[in-house]
Amino acid sequence: MGISSFLAKGSDNMKHVMMIARLFPPEGSATSFRTLRFVRQLDARGWKTTVVTATPSQYERYDAKLVEMVPSQTRVIPALGYDRWQQVQSWRARRMTMAPVSVGSAAMHHAGGEPAGLRARLRSMVRSAEAVWYQPDVASPWIPHGVNAALTACAEARPHMLWANAGRLSAFYIAQQVSERTGIPYVLDFDDAWSITSNDHDVRRTRAATRALRRRMYGLLQHAHAVVFRYDSEAECFWRAYPGALQASKIYVIPNGFEAPIEPFMAPTGDRCTILYSGTLPDYRYDTLLTALEELRKNDPQSAKRLLLRFVGEGMEPLAAEVNIRGLSDMVETSGPISFEQVSRLQREAHALLALGRPSTMKGYELFAGAKLFGYLKGGRPIIGVLPQDETKNVLMRVGAQTVADVDSVPEIVAVLQMFLEKWASCNLESLAPDRKACEAYSSERQTEILVRALEGIPSEKPFIPGAQSIPPSLREIEDPRWLEGRC
Repeated sequence: MGISSFLAKGSDNMKHVMMIARLFPPEGSATSFRTLRFVRQLDARGWKTTVVTATPSQYERYDAKLVEMVPSQTRVIPALGYDRWQQVQSWRARRMTMAPVSVGSAAMHHAGGEPAGLRARLRSMVRSAEAVWYQPDVASPWIPHGVNAALTACAEARPHMLWANAGRLSAFYIAQQVSERTGIPYVLDFDDAWSITSNDHDVRRTRAATRALRRRMYGLLQHAHAVVFRYDSEAECFWRAYPGALQASKIYVIPNGFEAPIEPFMAPTGDRCTILYSGTLPDYRYDTLLTALEELRKNDPQSAKRLLLRFVGEGMEPLAAEVNIRGLSDMVETSGPISFEQVSRLQREAHALLALGRPSTMKGYELFAGAKLFGYLKGGRPIIGVLPQDETKNVLMRVGAQTVADVDSVPEIVAVLQMFLEKWASCNLESLAPDRKACEAYSSERQTEILVRALEGIPSEKPFIPGAQSIPPSLREIEDPRWLEGRC
C-alpha cells in the first residue's frame, strides 16, 4: 500500500503517524532516544507525529530537559503504565536506594552469588509469579490504557500509519489491537530482539506462556505493514525463527544512531588520560578489563599512573566493590546516573570513550550494540572496545576504529591501552578517532529516510536478502522446529 492510499484514508492531507513507545521523554534511558530522534526528523520532513507513551510508577532515568527536544507540534499522550503492585514495588525501591550498599554484598552480586536466606527465596518466588502474571513483559499493565488512549486519539485525528517501538514488547500488542479496530496498518520497530533472546523475566516464563508469546509474535510479524530490525543478522534470526511470517520486501534495517553533526575533536588538557563509560553497567562484562589494568600497572607503572577510567551510570555498586577489592581505586572512578546534558559534557572532557559487551553466557549476546555506542560516534572521539564478536564490534570495524580488543584476551586489552597512552603522550589521539564519513551512515537523518520508505511502503534501497547472514552460535536453537512451540 503506497502513501497515496494512506492519504485517502487520513483525516487531512498531511502525512500523520502515531508512534507507540512506552519509553519517551522525560524518560532518559537509552531506549527513549530512538523514538525521540525519529519524531524530530519526521517533524522536519513535514510529517505530523502523535506519541502514545506510558506514565511509569518510577522513571528509570528522569531527565526533564529532554522534553524540550520534543517538537512543539508533536502531541504526546501519556497513558497509565503500571498497576498497584508495581506502584508498591517502586515505593519500596525508592526506600531501598536510601540505604547504603555494603562492599561485601555488592561483590557477591557481581560474582553471581545471592544473599542466602528466606528473603532471597521469597524474592525469587515473587519474580516467578510476575513472569506468569505479566505477559508479554512487565510493562503489560499499560496495554489497555495505551489502546484506549490511541483509539481516542485516532477518532480525533486519524493517522495514516501506526508505528510501534519495542523498547517493550507490549507496544506491539497495542499497535496490533488498535490496527484491528481501526483498519490502520502498523509498522513494528525492534529496539531489542524480543522473543528470541531472553532476560530474567523471560527465563522464568512457563512453557505454555512461552509458546503463546511466540505464536503471538508470529501473528504480529505476519500482519505488519513493515518490520524494522537493527541489523541484517537480527532480521535473519527472525526470518528463520518465524518461517513464513515475514516477507523480505517488507523488512527494513535501521540501526540505532545519532543526530548530526559529529562533534569536532579537541583533546582535553590535563596530566591524566581519561576514558569514559556512560550508561547502565549490569549485564556488561568488565572482568578482563580490570585484570588488564592490573597487568598494566604491574608491567608499566608510569603509564598506569597517567590513566583514569571513569564509569558513570546505573548499577555501579558491583564494579566499585570489585575495584576496591583489586586495589584499583586510583585508576577507576564510579558514580551514579546523571542527565543527558551532563553526560554530553563529560564526553567532551574525556580523551576516549569505552564500549563493553554482554557475556557469552547471555543468549543472543552477538546481536548486541548498545545505544550509547552511537552517542559515542557522535562524540568524534576514539572509542576503546573490549568486546566479544558482536554487533558492537562490527559497527566499530565499519567506522575504522583501531582500538578494539577481544574481551577474552587480557594481553590484547593491555596492548590497546598502551597504544592509546602512547598516542595521548604524543598529542596524536585524533588519529585513533573513527572515520567521520563512515560514522555519518548512522546519522538519524539518513536513517529516517529508510523509516519513511517503511511507512510509505516503498522497498528499501538495500533489500534484505534471506540466507545471506548466519545465525549466531548462541541462537542456533531457533532453527529447531520445536522452538516455535516453546519446547526448546
